[in-house]
Amino acid sequence: MKTYTAKPADIEKTWVLIDAEGVVLGRLASIVAMRLRGKHKPGFTPHMDMGDNVIIINADKVQLTGDKRAQKTYYWHTGHPGGIKSRTAAQILEGKYPERVIMKAVQRMLPGGPLSRRQMTHLRVYAGAEHPHEAQQPDVLDLKAMNPKNTRSA
Repeated sequence: MKTYTAKPADIEKTWVLIDAEGVVLGRLASIVAMRLRGKHKPGFTPHMDMGDNVIIINADKVQLTGDKRAQKTYYWHTGHPGGIKSRTAAQILEGKYPERVIMKAVQRMLPGGPLSRRQMTHLRVYAGAEHPHEAQQPDVLDLKAMNPKNTRSA
């Protein structure tokens, strides 16, 4: 018996819409990372880009458990001496680009490398409820119904 390896012609990508309102960030990111890689498909091939295109709406209404909203810190360096900077998750979620919290969470759940960078281009995150991808007719994936632990009230 031979091991199955997907060919580029065998890959079918679908569009998935996820509403992040009230969903716990880590659980959302792990499910999205799995969808982006294609691990939910029976013919998963690790070295092929066979994941789905994922649209996330209401990114500004994502929930964090415990005190992570105030204590989780994102660091970056400007490149100058003493140029380390930081922001908390609350500052980013209330700021101009709240979708970056979800983008970073998903990016850090993917393996590093050229393939995962290409898979990240199939993720679209929007702070509000509107998105410009209605023409693709995305399937709605209800994370709240999957597991009661996926949600958290404010």
